[in-house]
Formats: sequence, C-alpha cells, structure tokens
Amino acid sequence: MAEPWWRTGPQDIHRLEDRISSLYAERCHIDRDDNAIVLVNKARTVHVPAAWLAVLLVGPGSRITHPAVTLLADSGTAVCWVGEHGVRLYAAGTGTARGSQLQLRQAWLVTRPKERVAVARRMYEMRFTGEDTTGLTLQQLRGREGTRVRRLYAEHSARTGVPWVKRDYKPGDAFAAGDDVNRLLSAANSALYGISHAAITGLGASPALGFVHTGNALSFVMDIADLYKAEYTIPLAFDLAAQGLTSERDARTAFRDAVVKGKLLPRIVTDIKRLLVREGTELSDEDLGALWDDGDTVVSSGRNWSAADHLDIIPEPEPEPEPEPEPEPDERHGSGDEEAAS
Repeated sequence: MAEPWWRTGPQDIHRLEDRISSLYAERCHIDRDDNAIVLVNKARTVHVPAAWLAVLLVGPGSRITHPAVTLLADSGTAVCWVGEHGVRLYAAGTGTARGSQLQLRQAWLVTRPKERVAVARRMYEMRFTGEDTTGLTLQQLRGREGTRVRRLYAEHSARTGVPWVKRDYKPGDAFAAGDDVNRLLSAANSALYGISHAAITGLGASPALGFVHTGNALSFVMDIADLYKAEYTIPLAFDLAAQGLTSERDARTAFRDAVVKGKLLPRIVTDIKRLLVREGTELSDEDLGALWDDGDTVVSSGRNWSAADHLDIIPEPEPEPEPEPEPEPDERHGSGDEEAAS
C-alpha cells in the first residue's frame, strides 16, 4: 500500500542539532494543519512547522489531538509532557532516531567495567579540563569531583557576594528546599535535565543506561546534565540571586536564554556522540529492520527463511503419521467360504 501523502520520509527528517531546541506550550489546544502543528488559545492561533522543532514541551492545561501527535512522530519531533514552566518531565514520546545502533553501543559500553570506567574518565575530563585522569578509579573520580564542585561554589560566592553554606535539595520538588541560591540552582538543573533528556531521546540513546549514575530510569540524563552544571546552572544561580531574581520563572527563562546563546543543544548532541561512538566511526541511524544472527552479524527480515538454502529460524514440524487404512468389509467380517465351512 502506498504511503499517505503527508507521511514524512527519512530524507525529510532534519538533524536534531539543526532544529529549534524546544517549544513550551500550556493552557492551549494543540492540533494539526497540513505539516504544521497549531497552538490555539483564546488570544491567538500560532502555526509551527513540526519538522524544524526538536522537542515540544506540553505543559498543564493543554490537550493535543491524535493527528498532531502523528505529525510530530513522523517528523521526528520529541513530545514531552512536563510540569508548569517546563521544569518537571512526566513522560516523553519518540524522537528523531530511527535506528538502534547508538543504544546498542551504549549498552555494550555500560556492561563492560573497563570501557565503562573509561567513559566516566572522559566525562570528568569534559567537566574539568586540564587534569590527568589516567588510571583513576571511580572512587577517586568522585573524590576529585566533590573537591572541584565545592571550590566552584566558593568561587562564585566570592565573585557575586552571595553567601553559600551547602547544597540543599528536596527530591521531587526542585523549588522547595534551601536558600535562594539552592532553589534557583534546583530549578535551573531541572530545566537542564529536560533538554539533556530531549537530546538523548532524540539521538536514540537510552536515558536509563548511565555510566556514573545507575539504578534510575534517567541515569544517563543525570550523567549528561552534570557535564554542563559548572558552566551553566551554578554561575546562573549565583548571578540571579545577586540581582534579586529569585523566582522559579527567573531561573527557567534565564537558563533558556543561556541555552540559546551558548548553542547548548548541538553541543550536547556532539558530546553524547563523542562519549559513545569511537572516534572516526559513524553509526547508522537507519531502521535496519533486521534479525540478529550469531555474533555481530544480522540477516534481513521480511522474508521466508524456511527454504533449504537459508537458515531455518523455525524448524519444520514433524510430519503427521499416515492414518491406518480402513479394512475391507470382507476382511472385517470374514470371507463367505469360512462361514460356509462352519
């Protein structure tokens, strides 16, 4: 059957790093008009080209139609259902990825201790440049990280004149605990988790397979977000607190501006690939639709493998035994001669 005319083909899917990073919509009706999604509220109607959007953040008070979700999925645009102002992430749909190669590579690295530690060392080097991490264990890396982060808090406190005591955070409620800097830091970090999650999902990696963090469905999201806290959210929280801008909205909008100015989304995409993919290697993002064979090989799907010159995936059933022939009437009741003789 021919593809519907509106279905977006693989050649039409724009790279994640080339798209507008995110669009947050709340208290509106989200529908579809041709190849655009339409945001409707009492004030106005806005058309947004779906294929140029990396992620649509659907906030409270919104409803979205089935055709709109279909268009976003076909365009490779991730859909995330978030809390007010996009701070919390409740659920996410599919992204731009069509293949599983990056996720398979990630699983291979996570399940091998030597390779996993090597990735953790590269993460540390990306956060704190200029240190030799050769041969360091995870325990030693954690110790160095703690020292560097405490020193960072102290430096920004001295720079801005904002007092700093310790990091305070209430799990599940990013803006509930601590002083102004702590609350701003938690709110900005939540937004950072959101964009990191969108990038990971969009590339086709697994949010759960973390290298430093583990045991959480968002372990890799926390790994990636940690790469940018020293550069983005920590100085941002101190700067806002020094200016008296202490609301959750202040943290979210300031972080959004910093993301656009610093071109953080394409940087996250590049860094994820740098961590997971061997240098000089290009993993295919195509939907292979294949079947796993022994070792590292695959065979094509969508064909009948029962022929004699192909691998038998499902063994042929044993032939049923032939039924016993029915006896002839003469044999069942004896011959007429025997009856005459008796």
